[in-house]
Amino acid sequence: MRNAAVESALGTRATAGDSTFRRNLTETRLTPPRLTTTEVGGIRGVARALRDDVDDLHKRTHENEWRKAAAERGKASVMSMLTELADLGFAWRDIARMVGVSVPAVQRWRKGEKASGDSRHRIASLLAACDLITSHYMVDEIASWFEMPLSSSAPVTPIVLYAANRADLVFEFASGHVDPEALLSEFDPDWRERYRSDFEVFEAGDGNRSIRMKG
Repeated sequence: MRNAAVESALGTRATAGDSTFRRNLTETRLTPPRLTTTEVGGIRGVARALRDDVDDLHKRTHENEWRKAAAERGKASVMSMLTELADLGFAWRDIARMVGVSVPAVQRWRKGEKASGDSRHRIASLLAACDLITSHYMVDEIASWFEMPLSSSAPVTPIVLYAANRADLVFEFASGHVDPEALLSEFDPDWRERYRSDFEVFEAGDGNRSIRMKG
C-alpha cells in the first residue's frame, strides 16, 4: 500500500517537473514513519513475543522429529548402532557417558550381550541426534564437533550437555541461532566464575585449538 506521503509525491509529479518529483520521493524514503514512542514500543513487544513463539515452535518440532528418528533408529541391533557410532568417530568412553552407562557395559554390548530397552533407546537417540545435526546444520565430522567447547572460556562441550540430558542445548548450539555463551549461562549460571582462572586455550599438536588446565 502507498502511504500518504507517496501519494502526495506522485500527485506532485503530475503538476510539477521531474526534479520536484524526485525531491519529494527522496524525502519520502528518508523520512521516518510518524510513530509515537508508545507505538514503537508496542511493535517491539509484538516482535519479541513472536520471536519467542517461533523459538518455542522450532524446539517442539525439533523434539518431535528427534523422537521419531530415534524410534526408527531403534529398529537396528544394539551392536550395529554401536558400530555406527564408532565409525562416526566417537570414543567408547564418550558413547558410554552420553548413553549414561559404564564403558564395561558398552563393551559387553559390543560382544553381543543384551542391553535393556532403556539403554537401546538411549543409543538410538544419540544416533538420531547425530542424524539431525548433520542433516539440518551441515556439521561435518560429527564426533569431533561433539568434542568442541562451546566457548574458549569454558571446557563445556556438546558431550557434556548431552550427558546432562540437555540435548536441547546441543541442538541450539548446532543451529547457530543462540550465542554460545548464552547457552552456557542457561546450562550453568555460574560458569564464568567456575572457569574464570582454571583453564586456558592452547594450540594442540594437530593444529587445532583446545582447552587445558592452567599451570
